[in-house]
Amino acid sequence: MISRILLVFIINTGIIFCQTYPDQFFSYKNDSLIERISNLDGTEISKDGKSIVLSDGITNGDVTFNPDSSEFPFNRVLPSWNGYVPNDNSSFKVTIRFFEASGTWSPWLTVGFWKANIWSTYGTTSYSGGKINIDNAVLNSYHNKWQFKVIMKRTSSGQPSPELYKLSFFASDQKVTDNVNISTIINDKPQKIFIPTEFFWQYSLDPDIGGDICSPTSVSMVLRSYNIEVDPLQFAKDTKCPYWGIFGIWPRVVQNAAEYGLDGAVTRYRSWSQAYETLAAGGRVVMSVGSPLYPNGHLMMLAGFDASGNPIMHDPARSNGYSYKFNKTSLSESWFNKGGIAYTFFPEDSLAITSIENIASTYPKENYLYDNYPNPFNPATKIGYEIAGDAFVSLKVYDILGKEVATLVNEEKSAGKYEVLFNASELPTGVYIYSIYLQIPGSKVNRINKKMLYLK
Repeated sequence: MISRILLVFIINTGIIFCQTYPDQFFSYKNDSLIERISNLDGTEISKDGKSIVLSDGITNGDVTFNPDSSEFPFNRVLPSWNGYVPNDNSSFKVTIRFFEASGTWSPWLTVGFWKANIWSTYGTTSYSGGKINIDNAVLNSYHNKWQFKVIMKRTSSGQPSPELYKLSFFASDQKVTDNVNISTIINDKPQKIFIPTEFFWQYSLDPDIGGDICSPTSVSMVLRSYNIEVDPLQFAKDTKCPYWGIFGIWPRVVQNAAEYGLDGAVTRYRSWSQAYETLAAGGRVVMSVGSPLYPNGHLMMLAGFDASGNPIMHDPARSNGYSYKFNKTSLSESWFNKGGIAYTFFPEDSLAITSIENIASTYPKENYLYDNYPNPFNPATKIGYEIAGDAFVSLKVYDILGKEVATLVNEEKSAGKYEVLFNASELPTGVYIYSIYLQIPGSKVNRINKKMLYLK
C-alpha cells in the first residue's frame, strides 16, 4: 500500500517526468516459473516439474501467476515466452494486466498466442490506460506492478497438451529511447568478435513472401550459427501469425526458436558494448532497426565487430548481406533511436562455463550450484546452492577476465539448500562468473562455476 500511494503522489505532482528510469528485465523459467503460480484451473505442473500443461481429460484451462513489481516505474513493456506446442490442435495464449494508480487492475490484455488460432475470440488489446501494439505494451502512464495469466486449449482431450516453461518481461521508460546519445554510441568500440553462420537471402526463399520474412530468416541464421538444422522457409511459415497475418511478431519468432532448443527473450540494448557482452558469452542478437536505413522496419543478425569496433551484420535483405558493414552512424541511429530492441538467444546449456584461468571446474553429484534467477538480470539476481554435508563454503563472483568482484559466502555451512542475493548495481554491464568453492572434510576440494549476464 505504501509503495502504491508513493507512486500516485509522484505521478500527480509531476516529479516522475523529471527523471529517466532504467531498463529492468524479469525472466521466470522452469522452477522459478512454477514458484510463481497463483492458481491452476484445468492445468497442472508437468511430470518433470519444469513446465505447465493441461490436466488429463481437460480441453480448456489457465494458469495465473503471482503479481510482480519493479523497483522503477515503466511505460513500455516487451513480453515474450518459451514453450512447446506439438501440433495445430493445441495452443496457449499469453495475457497480462497492469496495476493502476487508482488502485485497480487493468483488464486482461492479450499479448499473443502460440501457435494455431484455435480461439473463438482474440481478447482485449487496449483500454483507457494503454494498449498492446501487436507485440509490445505501450502505456499512457507509469506503472510498477503487473501480472501474467496464460490460457491453454486443445481441440479434444485426446490431443497432446501445449507446454509453457518461461515468461519474460522487459520494462522500460520511453524517455531512455527519446534521449539516446548517438555520439556516445558511435564512440563505443567493442572488441573484435565474429559469429559465422550459413547465410540466407530472404528474397530467394520464396518470391511471394520473401519481402516479409526478415525476422524469421535472421533467426534461421542464428540457428545455423549453432549448427541447428532448420528449413528457413518452413521456419518463416510457422512463425506467421494467423490472427495478424504477419511474420515478424517479436514474441512469436522467439517462441518458434524455442521449439528448436534456444532460450530466448525480447530485450533492449543501449550500447554496442552491451551487445558485445552477449556475443562474448555465447549468445546471439537479432536487431530490430528502422530509419534511416530501413524506414519500414527490418531485422538482421548482429555478426560481431571488427578490429576498430565497427559492427558487422548478417543482413538477409541483401544478396551480399553476409558479413556486411553499414555506416556506423546510420546503423546506430537505425537501432538505438528505435529503442535497441532485439531478440537475445542462448542455447539451453550455454550458461555452464567450461574454463576460466586458474579456476578448475568439477561437478560432484552430491553438491549443486543452481542457475541464477533471473538471468540476464538487472540489477540483482538470486544464486542458490546445495551441499550434501557440512563444508566450508566460499561463493564468489568474478568478471570475465577472472577478477574477483564480490564475495557472497565465506564460512562453514551445514548440509542443506541456500540462496544468496547478488546486486551488481555498482558494476558495469557484462558477463560474470559465479564460483562456489567447497572444502568438505575427508574429500577433495570442489569448485563449480557458472556464467550470468548483467544487462543494465
